[in-house]
Parts: sequence; structure tokens; C-alpha cells
Amino acid sequence: MDKIVNIIAKLSQNLGEMEELAREQLNIKELTTAQMHYLEVINEMSNPNITELATEMRLTKPSVTVALDKLIKKGYVTKIQSDEDRRSSHLHLTKKGMQINQMHEHAHAQFAELMLEAFEPKELEVLTVLLEKLTKSL
Repeated sequence: MDKIVNIIAKLSQNLGEMEELAREQLNIKELTTAQMHYLEVINEMSNPNITELATEMRLTKPSVTVALDKLIKKGYVTKIQSDEDRRSSHLHLTKKGMQINQMHEHAHAQFAELMLEAFEPKELEVLTVLLEKLTKSL
């Protein structure tokens, strides 16, 4: 068990360092890693409302609202009122938000490249199956 914990910690640290390096290269100092994660989830969910985002991120609605207000103020996210239900608003990434999200995805792609270099094709297949199984259980 300790070995797995150490491996996870090292992987997390390496991915965090790659994201931090990407932030520095693009001179993105005004966003935290958590804020970048919000942008990623909003993009993946295709313009959710606040309730959907809070559910997906397993956070409270008030916490998500506070974080979103900061991202809106910084120009990374916009809220657009729903045509179907005027009480609801959907979250959209601005052009600036999409650029940041692409940079974040690039850091993930770099990490995946390291995995491709480290494993043989058969090992990569097994790893992919195991990681998919793990993510489904989360």
C-alpha cells in the first residue's frame, strides 16, 4: 500500500510541475491550478449550469459560485441565461478561457507522451485498461 501511495504522490507532483511549467511559459500567474480545473470541467461538460458543475466536481453550489464569480471577473467564463428556463444560466468559456484550457490539455498530453515513451505497447494497453477501471470506480 505504501508503495502505491508513493507512486501516486510522485505522479501527482510530476503532473503538477508540468502544469506549473506550462503556466509559467504562457505567463499565466492570475489563475490557480484549481481555477484551471474549473475551466477544464466546464469545457468537458459542454456548458453546464452551476448545479451540474457543482455535482460533477463534488462541491457545494456556494463554493462553485464563489469560484465562478472570480473566473467571470477575470474574463475566463461567461454565464448565459438559458432560453428554455430563464431561472438558469449556462457557463461558457470565453476565448481567453479556451486558450487556457488548451494549455492545460497540452500539459496532460505531455504527461501522456512520457507514458508512451516509458511503456511497451502491450504494457500501455494493460495500463489503459487499469486506469479506465480505476476512473470508473471514482
